[in-house]
Amino acid sequence: MSSDLEYAKSVLKQEIAGLEAMYWALDSSFVSAVELMYKKRNGHVIVSGMGKPGHIGKKISATLSSVGTPSFFLHPAEASHGDLGEISDEDVLLVLSLSGNTQELIPMLSYANRFGIDIVAVTGNPESILAKSASVVILMPKIDEACPYNLAPTTTTTMMLAIGDALALSLLNKKSFTRDDFKNFHPGGALGKRLLKVSDLMHTDTPIVHKDTPMKDVLIEMTNKSFGCACVVDEEGKITGMITDGDLRRKIDSNFLNKKAFEVMTANPRVVSKDMFAQEATKIMNKCSITSLIVCEEGKPCGILHIHDCLRAGLA
Repeated sequence: MSSDLEYAKSVLKQEIAGLEAMYWALDSSFVSAVELMYKKRNGHVIVSGMGKPGHIGKKISATLSSVGTPSFFLHPAEASHGDLGEISDEDVLLVLSLSGNTQELIPMLSYANRFGIDIVAVTGNPESILAKSASVVILMPKIDEACPYNLAPTTTTTMMLAIGDALALSLLNKKSFTRDDFKNFHPGGALGKRLLKVSDLMHTDTPIVHKDTPMKDVLIEMTNKSFGCACVVDEEGKITGMITDGDLRRKIDSNFLNKKAFEVMTANPRVVSKDMFAQEATKIMNKCSITSLIVCEEGKPCGILHIHDCLRAGLA
């Protein structure tokens, strides 16, 4: 077990060395690649590569699309059998190949050059067909693969993946891509849940009463809105308290219906903004053992968030 662990660490150490070498080799050509992709933002970044770089290319394409740069992967062998028609002069080709002389790439490179389609090459060979066909070349430094025979693409594909991430996130930064933009592209799964805002789950038919409202009228408002609570506001419409089913049980007596809302309410209730992440609001309810939160804008209630809404969204 010890020797296996040491060997695994040696693999990671070699791949880390590759990333460090790529870090120091990155230069103005990377900036040119980002600028080119940014200028062509009405088109797509079409990623291509053969073999292991192709698999890396699929992941890079998926990352680009998820952070606001439309992208798809084009298999080089399929491209020369009719799929070249998917490429337009609004697009940029991002082509991955360590040698840069992979035969399956040549028809696609020739087509791109013939029709003035920009190519960004990620390669380790500056004299290759790919490098000479490209508008921009991101040159990978020479480094051994983690494979003991220096054959299986390992270190170099890790470097390609990192370059792809750097391109995608540099474009994200340049486009000022926001959390809300990210949410639009990731509505499902754990990411989608993390990005839900209170405004996505809250109810806007808020039960609101004035602090001097008689309790018989408060009960009618609570019953009509069916939230088990009511927001109590002052003369300016700002939140001053909250009445819940629990408050009713605790304060009920023979004179209950003659009381005013301010006599029954819990003062200074917890409130949240509609821009808060729903996950954070859920934590507040769990921590404070409460089932509802008042949502406020500039101190005035604009909604109710209930724990059941959070449960249905898979947050609690």
